[in-house]
Amino acid sequence: MLQGILIEGHLSNRVCEGLMAIPSEQATSICAHCDRAIPAPNIDLHYAHCSRNLERCKVCGDMVPKIHAEEHYLNAHAPVACSLCSEIVDRDILAVHTGENCPQRIVTCEYCEFPLPAVDLFKHQEVCGNRTELCHLCSKYIRLRERLDHENSCPGSPDIAAGPSRETSTSAYERQQGAHRRQPHDLPRRHLLFTIAITGIAVLLGSFFFQRKVENHELQ
Repeated sequence: MLQGILIEGHLSNRVCEGLMAIPSEQATSICAHCDRAIPAPNIDLHYAHCSRNLERCKVCGDMVPKIHAEEHYLNAHAPVACSLCSEIVDRDILAVHTGENCPQRIVTCEYCEFPLPAVDLFKHQEVCGNRTELCHLCSKYIRLRERLDHENSCPGSPDIAAGPSRETSTSAYERQQGAHRRQPHDLPRRHLLFTIAITGIAVLLGSFFFQRKVENHELQ
């Protein structure tokens, strides 16, 4: 259907263009309907065709076929529902909404890099930022939200000489810190697997003792 609209609109525009072809130094008149400059001898024929078949879109100002004006509005300008939060927004700002404003867009925690909806980010980071990790330079546990400031003022940080050696030492220190930051990501996973294993063993033992108790009760 949209292709038909484009073809018909293209044909209508071609007709208008044919009627408005202006040889050099020929007098022109402005069409009262589409505001185009039309060769004066063709103005009446052009206006009859233009006013009968075309109308100006109130949103974008383009001349579109009258029979498809509603479809043009629905396809090009009508507000749409955000696929993430179902909020109705103008079509021309949908991309900005989904990328920057939608409360359900996926963002990443700056402390653990966990993806979650933007609406939940603040509460998550309030908790996540208070977690601690061990600084391997001064052997103190530092809150994640204070990690950057601590790295800049850590008392265990070696004195770094000026010049090229400073850059080398800084790069080594940053790589070491990066490795230490990645280690805590594996700890929750191992802890979860350990918890699942313990829970499974407890369930099996509980089931075993319960069965023995039932059997002893039946024997009595």
